[in-house]
Amino acid sequence: MSLITIRRNAASTDTAVSNLFIDTYMPRANGEFVKVYLYLLRLSGMPDALLSLEKMADELLCTEKDILRAVRYWAGEGLLKAEYQGNKELSSVTFCEPAETGLSIASKETADSAGVPSGAAPARLTPERVRELRQNKDITLLLYTAEQYLGKTLTSTESQKILSYYDELHMSPELIEYLIEYCVSHNHKSMHYIEKVALSWHENGITTVKAAKEASSLYNKDYYTILRSMGIRSRDPVEEEISLMDTWLKEYGFSMAIIQEACSRTILQTGQPSFPYADGILRDWKKQNVRTPEDIRVLDEEHQKKQKQRQTAASPSRNPSPGNRFNNFKQRKYDFDKFEQRMLAGEQASAAPKTTDQTEE
Repeated sequence: MSLITIRRNAASTDTAVSNLFIDTYMPRANGEFVKVYLYLLRLSGMPDALLSLEKMADELLCTEKDILRAVRYWAGEGLLKAEYQGNKELSSVTFCEPAETGLSIASKETADSAGVPSGAAPARLTPERVRELRQNKDITLLLYTAEQYLGKTLTSTESQKILSYYDELHMSPELIEYLIEYCVSHNHKSMHYIEKVALSWHENGITTVKAAKEASSLYNKDYYTILRSMGIRSRDPVEEEISLMDTWLKEYGFSMAIIQEACSRTILQTGQPSFPYADGILRDWKKQNVRTPEDIRVLDEEHQKKQKQRQTAASPSRNPSPGNRFNNFKQRKYDFDKFEQRMLAGEQASAAPKTTDQTEE
């Protein structure tokens, strides 16, 4: 895992958040993106701060993909510039003051010039582009259908998000409609969740309803297999569980056998299903480059060997050391010849007849 350089154009000893950011940019961003922005802004106050994605994810209690999506979102908003290595691995983040970008929203060309790869979060559309899209009958029907699925009238921000899937992610109206249907059928109506699924499909090259159904079927099967491994059979997975399972399957790249082993150990240790506990096990295995069940067996053997060594070191020695508390007493010396004579004298005295003047000892 390479380190990421974080810079800021303006030097500062404090973490100052401009009113422009709070008034204009923060309200329309989801909470996770805001959290990542503020954390990175804090780091930018240190000269050329270096930090890994893994470390940031641990600090913020999220996944590495969540951080990357946040970076792409803010790059799309024009508030930072992200640089990537040849393999599209994030290498540096440079902050731009909101005042430098004014109230304009970065277009797709701006995001591309900032080095945002194809999986970037959708940018906010201009009012002119929104009006143009709403003249498309397919788009009008899509927005109406979305309202029926979600059971509410879409806000301006929600409508723009859906339009951005069409305009920025190049998803067809049919695919977007299936996207919303899929999320609602799994009891997820939040736009934040729908956006995460849209980005996931885009990153995985899903461009048709057929491909989406095939991918959904595959992952649905994996989700329920993991749930059964946790002893859960009577309900669907919730959003937090799906997020963790996606991390295990996609980001960590673990096989089902390894995930099921982590689930079994979770139940054994806690006596109940716990996705955070299983995530801790799998995160540790990821750090130790576990790839197969054989790797787990080797780790178990090493752990048992260390335990035995600790137990041996902690157990008392059979040969007491000079400092043993039983050797702290003053040793007594005995004259066994005198002791024998006293015993014989005592036996003779007890055998002699007693007088009335004699008293018992």
